[in-house]
Amino acid sequence: MTQDPIVRITRVRPEADADIPLPSYMTRHASGMDICAAVKQPCVINVGAIAVIPTGIAVALPVGYEAQVRPRSGLAFKHGIGIINSPGTIDADYRGEIKISLINLGDFPYTVRRKDRIAQMVIQQVCRARLKVVERLDETERNDGGFGHTGT
Repeated sequence: MTQDPIVRITRVRPEADADIPLPSYMTRHASGMDICAAVKQPCVINVGAIAVIPTGIAVALPVGYEAQVRPRSGLAFKHGIGIINSPGTIDADYRGEIKISLINLGDFPYTVRRKDRIAQMVIQQVCRARLKVVERLDETERNDGGFGHTGT
């Protein structure tokens, strides 16, 4: 088993957002850390609308790692709240504030309040592929079968 990576984290607005919980694993075997909203005032996301929600944090990931920002299943199931670019990717060289682009796919407006858990962050090891241009690709049983190629 490899050692867990160390991710350095800072508060972007330490005085204003000291009350916002830092990302944390909510259960012993959770793969994602819940991330909280650092909105100043409640933010209403109307049906079909997108809102960019600040978190008040920035991270420094080790080289060879990324953070994936994913929706929380409870928000998605109960309220239709997702992340428009899910999963969002935080690269190892990004140092800006993490902001979450929420979309309301539900039937009613949804209000995000300060400290609400709005997303989860999963730290993943990544590899950088080398591309090789070839004349043709090897054939497979699937070949170019696209969406729905195995039936419904």
